Amino acid sequence: MPVQAENVKRVLVLGAGFGGLTFCQAFNCPRAHVTLLDRQNHHLFQPLLYQVATAGLSAPEIAQPIRSIVSRRKNVSVLLENVAGVDLARRQVRLDHTVLTYDNLVLALGGVTSYFGHPEWEQHAPGLKTLDDALRIRRQILLAFERAETTADAAQQARLMTIIVVGGGATGVELAGAFAELARRVLKRDFRRIDPRQARVILLEAGPQILPQFSPRLAAKAVAHLNSLGVEVRTRTRVGAIDDGFLLLTNGERIESANMIWAAGVAAHPLAQTLNAELDRVGRVIVEPDLSVPGHPEVFVIGDMALVRDENGQSVPGVSPAAMQMGRHVARIITSECRTGPASPPARPVFRYWNKGLMATIGRSAAVAQIGRLEFSGWPAWAAWLLIHLVFLIGFRNRAAVLLQWTYSYFTYKRGARIITGLEGSRELLTSNHL
Repeated sequence: MPVQAENVKRVLVLGAGFGGLTFCQAFNCPRAHVTLLDRQNHHLFQPLLYQVATAGLSAPEIAQPIRSIVSRRKNVSVLLENVAGVDLARRQVRLDHTVLTYDNLVLALGGVTSYFGHPEWEQHAPGLKTLDDALRIRRQILLAFERAETTADAAQQARLMTIIVVGGGATGVELAGAFAELARRVLKRDFRRIDPRQARVILLEAGPQILPQFSPRLAAKAVAHLNSLGVEVRTRTRVGAIDDGFLLLTNGERIESANMIWAAGVAAHPLAQTLNAELDRVGRVIVEPDLSVPGHPEVFVIGDMALVRDENGQSVPGVSPAAMQMGRHVARIITSECRTGPASPPARPVFRYWNKGLMATIGRSAAVAQIGRLEFSGWPAWAAWLLIHLVFLIGFRNRAAVLLQWTYSYFTYKRGARIITGLEGSRELLTSNHL
């Protein structure tokens, strides 16, 4: 990192997700230097992460190096570091091996998977937040079908070919639909002893409907399309326990499965708990209307770490468009104050969220979309979903690769990312009773 002059404003941004990256791209003050920190060296396009988990896309197609994205911004430095803590009183951020000071701090570390007080479930039902998570799930699913091909035990075969997705939000719905298509339309030609079309895909939702942010009409359409793919959708169904090879519901039902994926809960990054600020029930910081931390106007929280309410009193959803809007809002504030200096800081504007709508895909040629009062589904919603995701995908190479892969899969019903990697101890994995 370059040496900082005394009169240069030091801005630290923690997290290179949608919010943090958008801030760096929108911030424009020649008197400031931005340091962007992240534990990974890449920005991840999370809306397409489920397609890596279900063998639809490969990892590099939805990720791009952070340094490459901000390479033309000479006042932005990138550090591959882990944040150990924040001292708001001293305006310091503690890393594993050093301490950085700041004039402005932007917290954009996102969220983590929440197991509602049962962290022990993670080893049996992984969540989906990172590329490593997606590759782990893909390896687990593909290995389960390989193991089913080699076993003569019918009960074991059924367990290996049962996939349970816990959580009926957009991620859970997209995973369930993609897994059903993978088994029934892609893998059906690849095996000789088993029929992948007999695989069970079960979607569990604790609430009264899947896709709770959507209207009941669109949720019903989503259920109908999932059922047409062979997905068993169960609402008002709560998980009581998860262990090696089975899931237990609160009604006492036990479901044997080698493949359980958790898509039911999200909490704010644990760093929020160290700020001595008021938090909501999932650990988000209750910020001021300008997105700053109460009592610390130099510190801002954006994205999944922040609880922000719109003019109707509703909390802003934890989606990428909201995080990007927050990033641009904070960039405008700090840019303005950087240019005017401390003598006469301008009044800060209130953050206002522009809801661009909700979309969720449910397999090939089907999706649901809700934009204001407009609701539509089926192929038109799916085409809109494709277009919007291609537009926001960072990097021309990524757009071209994803478009080519989608076109290939659409016409051939094949997926080119069905490569099993990370097979250290593969003999044990392929012969063990529990994958």
